[in-house]
Amino acid sequence: MEPGPHADLMAEGIRADGEAYRAMLDGRPAEAAARLREAAGLFRASWEAAPPRSYGRLVAYLTSAILAGEGTEAAAYARAELEGACDSPTSCYALAVAALAEGDDAAAARAAEAMREGGEAFARAAEALAALAAHDAGRYGVAVAAIVADFEARDAHLTGVPVADTALLMEALAGARGMAARPRSPLMPEAPTPA
Repeated sequence: MEPGPHADLMAEGIRADGEAYRAMLDGRPAEAAARLREAAGLFRASWEAAPPRSYGRLVAYLTSAILAGEGTEAAAYARAELEGACDSPTSCYALAVAALAEGDDAAAARAAEAMREGGEAFARAAEALAALAAHDAGRYGVAVAAIVADFEARDAHLTGVPVADTALLMEALAGARGMAARPRSPLMPEAPTPA
């Protein structure tokens, strides 16, 4: 990882995320929620300290905040930071997630479509986001299952904890719409329920 305070903050965020996922897997929801909130704060601070266009940090912030049940504030912050627009697969990923969290299906659908050029992983996430924006539960179920299968095939995970974090994010967004698919996998622990 590149040197600098923003890189240290990012590394600490990844560590806190890993602790949250371990707590989820061990059935400790209160601890998981606390670690997710910690991670969200670290990722946001890293985004604010990083060079321009470090959009992965914004996606990480949204993911941790939404899983911690703090998606409304995170979504509003991310959309303001992006000024309502995106111009790369990663910035469009952040915008699609934030727009869905705020219930702006049209903006989410546009941003999801623009994500697809980022490669296979982006295309899988884009398909799930587009299905949620279209309120198509069947299409969403197929899309999130493909995300889980991809994570199950991986030998390593960013946090060192075998969890399908992208699918967890999609399920949190889907759950808010009554569309959760609940894919069965050891990589899909129960996320903490917001207080």
